[in-house]
Amino acid sequence: MPSKMLAAVLLYCSTLTAAGATDLTVTVNGVKNNNGYVVAAIFNSQKSFLKRPEALASFRIKASQADVGFAVKNLPSGKYAVSAFHDENDNGKLDADPSGNPIEGYGFSNDARGSFGPPEWPQAAFELGEQNKTISIKLGF
Repeated sequence: MPSKMLAAVLLYCSTLTAAGATDLTVTVNGVKNNNGYVVAAIFNSQKSFLKRPEALASFRIKASQADVGFAVKNLPSGKYAVSAFHDENDNGKLDADPSGNPIEGYGFSNDARGSFGPPEWPQAAFELGEQNKTISIKLGF
C-alpha cells in the first residue's frame, strides 16, 4: 500500500465469525483534489446494492490526490460490491448537473459502469473467498 494511503479499519464485528473470515482492502484512486471526502460503501447483497443506509459498512475518508483506502477485517466468504465517490463539497451526496450526469468522481468495484446510470449488481459484484483480497476503484465521470 502507498505510504500516504489513509486507512480506516472496521474492527471485528460480533455478528461475524472469525472462522473462514477474510480481510478486504480497498484502494480508491483518481481523486481529483484534496477537497472534501471520499465516501465509500460495501454491499453484501443485490437487494442492498447502492442503498447506502443498507450497506454492510460505510466509510468517509479525507480526500487526497494520493490513493485513499480502507480495510475491512473478518468478512465471511461471499459476494460483495463496493461503491465510492468524491464528495468534493462535503454535502453527503454525489452531485449531478441539471441533466442528471454526475459532476463529482465516482466508481465501483470491477470498474463497473452502467449505460444510463449506475451499474447493476452482477457487473460490480466480486467473490471474496478464503484469501485476503485487495481491490482498486478508479474514480471517473
